[in-house]
This record gives sequence, C-alpha cells and structure tokens, in this order.
Amino acid sequence: MGKRINLEEEKELMALGKALSSEIRQKILGLLQEGPLCVNEIAEFLNIPASSAALHVRVLEEAELIRTELKPGIRGSMKLCIRQETSVVLDLQKKSKEQREEVISMPVGNYVDYKITPTCGMVNEEEYIDGEDEPRCFYDPRRTTAKLVWFSSGYLEYRFPNAGMQKEPVKSLDFSAELCSETADYNLDCPSDITLWINGIEAGTWTCPSDFGGRRGKLNPDWWEDKNSQYGNLKNWHIDETGTYLDGLQVSGRGIEAYALAEGPYVSVRIGIKEDAEHVGGVNIFGNCFGDYPQDLVMRLKY
Repeated sequence: MGKRINLEEEKELMALGKALSSEIRQKILGLLQEGPLCVNEIAEFLNIPASSAALHVRVLEEAELIRTELKPGIRGSMKLCIRQETSVVLDLQKKSKEQREEVISMPVGNYVDYKITPTCGMVNEEEYIDGEDEPRCFYDPRRTTAKLVWFSSGYLEYRFPNAGMQKEPVKSLDFSAELCSETADYNLDCPSDITLWINGIEAGTWTCPSDFGGRRGKLNPDWWEDKNSQYGNLKNWHIDETGTYLDGLQVSGRGIEAYALAEGPYVSVRIGIKEDAEHVGGVNIFGNCFGDYPQDLVMRLKY
C-alpha cells in the first residue's frame, strides 16, 4: 500500500517531513519492515529509553506511516507498532482547482427591451403571436412562449442573471444562438451584419449570407410553411482574459474584465443590427422548437 501526498496537503506534508527527519525514526521503520514490534522491543533494538521510543512512535503515527494497537501483555496491555505504508509518493504539482461551470438557457421570447422595424413577428409551437409585421405585437404577454422571433432592423435585449458572477470571478463566457438574416419568405442571397452586444459593449459582428430556406428546418412544426425562413447557423461568441472570439476567430483584444459582468444586477445581451451596418438584412432568432438546433439562447460561464 502506498501513500500519496500533494503539495497542497500542507499539514500532512509537514508531518511526513518531521517523521523522516530523524535517523532513529528511519531505523524504526526499517525494524517494522520485518514485522510488528512493541515499544519496549524497539527501545531494546535501538538501545534507547522506552520513553524516547514512545515519542518517536507517536511522531511516526501522526504521519500515518505506522499504526499502533493495544495488545494484552504480561503486565497489562502493551502498544504494538505496525508499519502502515510501504511507500510514499510526493506529488510536486499542485492540484488544479476544479473548474465550475454554469449554463443559463434564455427563451428567445424573454427579451426585456426592443427597438425593431418590419418585417417582424414571432411564433410559438402552435401559432403566430398577434399579427405579422406589427412591432406592437412584441409587447404581447404571450411573447414569453415564442420559439422564433424575427425583425428587419433594430435589436432585442435580454438580461441574464449574474448572481454567480458576483460570488467569484468568471474565467470565460460563451454565448451561442441559432441565427440567420430576415426577409419576407426566405432568400438565400440576403447578407445581414448581425451584432452581439454584452453590457453595451460590442462583442463582434457576423455577416450572415442568407435568410436560409429551400429545405425544412429539422425542428420546425408541421404547420410552418415551406416558403418561410427555415433554419439558421449556430454562432458562438467566446470571451476570456485573452480577448473576444467569434466561432474561434479573434474579433477584438477586449478581455472578459472589460465587460464588467458582475458590476450590475444582470448581464445585458443585445442581438441586432447596427444603425450604420453595411448589410441591413434583418435577424431571425431561433428557439428550441424551430430551426436545426434544439436550444434557446445559451450562456455558458466557467469560474
């Protein structure tokens, strides 16, 4: 049986160092290799007082290199010393702190603010919510059930909880969403500059080539017409201390601290089109029942 000690186990490491720092204690370990001995026998072998032998035995026991058992003797009980370890491995690398991960899934209809222009609308699994191309429908209480939302320009703002971020620093943030351009029906030649903002700071723009259609989205309900937008691309923004990335490509050197994730009561996430965008081609934001990917807006945090 072997004992393994890591550098972070300071108490155990100090006890081991103390136990092995004495030549007499090293000799005791050697004696016990042949078999158990009582304290008096150890004292006789090493020609030391029994009281000294008892002190050395206690140090070895505190380091968990030996164990002792009381056995009946001629004059009462005696302490029998038994070697507990045959080897000790010292791991000189500190254990890496276990990384904690938090995943927050936000329904696409749970926005808290918007500024949009037609074409626009939203649907849930069963039907259209209010009318098409009417920005007023975005105030409808049923918007929280939406599984697909679209608009031609402007933005939707979502607010993600940051209670965990206020307790410990965030090492990285990933945000993913299924997105595509937006026109009436679908159009494979419809570029759109879709931008993500986090706490009001631009986190990168993706130029989507199409309002995708021509085949049905894998998750679309049967009643959704073939002429409509069908699916998007799953885009992933990643932010860590080294910068901001979109689908693995660095878009800025702005690190995670710049986004001040823990300073306010929430993390603001906006998806939309900049007013001065070169390609104003709208946005479709797919939820977990439309498009190709069974997810809503997903924020993944690593601490």
